[in-house]
Amino acid sequence: MLTLERVHAGYGATTILHEVSLAVGTGEVVTIIGANGAGKTTTLRTIAGLVRPTAGSITFEGQDVTGLTGHQMVDRGVTLIPEGRQLFPEMTVRENLLMGAYRRAARERQGETLDEVLALFPRVRERLDQNAGSLSGGEQQMVAIARGMMARPKLLMFDEPSLGLAPIVVAQVFEVVDRIVKTGATVLIVEQNVFHTLKVADRGYVLENGEIVLTDAAAALLDNDHVRRAYLGI
Repeated sequence: MLTLERVHAGYGATTILHEVSLAVGTGEVVTIIGANGAGKTTTLRTIAGLVRPTAGSITFEGQDVTGLTGHQMVDRGVTLIPEGRQLFPEMTVRENLLMGAYRRAARERQGETLDEVLALFPRVRERLDQNAGSLSGGEQQMVAIARGMMARPKLLMFDEPSLGLAPIVVAQVFEVVDRIVKTGATVLIVEQNVFHTLKVADRGYVLENGEIVLTDAAAALLDNDHVRRAYLGI
């Protein structure tokens, strides 16, 4: 579904990604793991059309999408659930969710999608008429994920979904991610909680200093000595 070939990208004169190549197949759950500053978020933002690559190519569903803008990538079916949730705090949960139905295809099935999403997120259903800013951090993360799903994405990308949450809430967030995965969704996830993310992923890439240094099945990465020392503290 998605292929990056030798992608370079960054901000201004600073290059963050160096010849990054990766692939995500339809129905796969792929994770990118790495330390702070490794380039994980930049990778997702580049795929999402928020950062323009300076070299290399990006292919989505067999078509070259290198350099397309964010709204064009949303139209293609790529949705990014950003780090830090980025909800509209003064709007209700319902209004935030409906904002996610940006794609024309999503708008046409807005009511149907809302019912499907709320079935996955019963806590969100209970909060529909509250302002998003009044929710707890964990509840806001659920709303952010649900809003992303309202776009009926072909590829759903998560950027640090557990960031800043208490351990018990982290477990709840990954239960939700696991439920989404079981619907057959195609997922690319960036997450510092390596143990949790490798448990739900099929494959993983290790990104260090803007370069892919290792790729393998998720189970193999959990047993990899370098990953265990550098990211699991074992």
